[in-house]
Amino acid sequence: MTHYDVFNGDADGLCSLHQLRLEYPLDSVLVTGAKRDVALLGRVDAHGGDSVTVLDVSVESNRAALAGLLERGVAVQYFDHHFAGELPEHAGLQRVIDTSPQVCTGILVDRYLQGRRRIWAVIAAFGDNLVQPARSLASSLRLDIGAIAALRQLGENLSYNAYGDSEADLIAHPSELYRTVSRYTDPFRLLREEGLLARIDAVRRDDLATACEVEPAVALASGTVYVLPDAAWSRRVRGAFGNQLANRFPDLAHAILTPNVQGGYTVSVRAPQVKPTGADALCRAFQTGGGRAAAAGINHLPQDRLPDFTRRMGQAFS
Repeated sequence: MTHYDVFNGDADGLCSLHQLRLEYPLDSVLVTGAKRDVALLGRVDAHGGDSVTVLDVSVESNRAALAGLLERGVAVQYFDHHFAGELPEHAGLQRVIDTSPQVCTGILVDRYLQGRRRIWAVIAAFGDNLVQPARSLASSLRLDIGAIAALRQLGENLSYNAYGDSEADLIAHPSELYRTVSRYTDPFRLLREEGLLARIDAVRRDDLATACEVEPAVALASGTVYVLPDAAWSRRVRGAFGNQLANRFPDLAHAILTPNVQGGYTVSVRAPQVKPTGADALCRAFQTGGGRAAAAGINHLPQDRLPDFTRRMGQAFS
């Protein structure tokens, strides 16, 4: 029998898995990748008697592969907060799915574990830019302001490492980062002892400083659209820059676009924080779009669809 752990490479996926394996240690095959590499179940060569845990990748993006695993007699445990569409009913599927905008996968795992590894759920929530839910969880741990700030920085850096259009854009492969994190029960010790986290933080700060020099390409009444240049730093910074804009301008929606190898754009969208809904619906209107209510994206937006995207964005958040 083989067990597979399939997880999104950002802070939410990584910390969700870490919570589970701290409570339920298990030798497993790791399946992960860059944040937008969400069709991960297709990589799992599991058969009857094997088992799979899936964290922070949508059912909608993995529906056919999930059905194939269940048909082959593979037991699947599924934790996620993204748009799922119609959920399959199967005796071999255990699902913990909640698409509410103030929930991330780390929070779902925290509920499942009844708070036993909550500090990692705090990091996951900060990594998904769920600042108030993260602070609410942290309040139950009686952490001081400095400790909470350190957890927020850790979550943001873990998520930052997963951004890019390919693994070549990443600072470290998410499986390497997970193995580093998995050696620690105490995140503060992780921060003190692992130079990889300091390196990710330095790159993130430099990339964000560069992004802040870019002017928006389109200013709508309800949001802004930025088009960043074709460079590794812009592909890495897309999501973090969107989060920074969302925190600075909570009344507005924000879209960050970068050129991709298909000759179009990769898009990251943040709904207004005052009303964190609609990002997933906007992005699903385009062929390669998906995500969650507060934050979503489009893997490939053809250049000639940019005016249509801008128009739809203005309507979605008006």
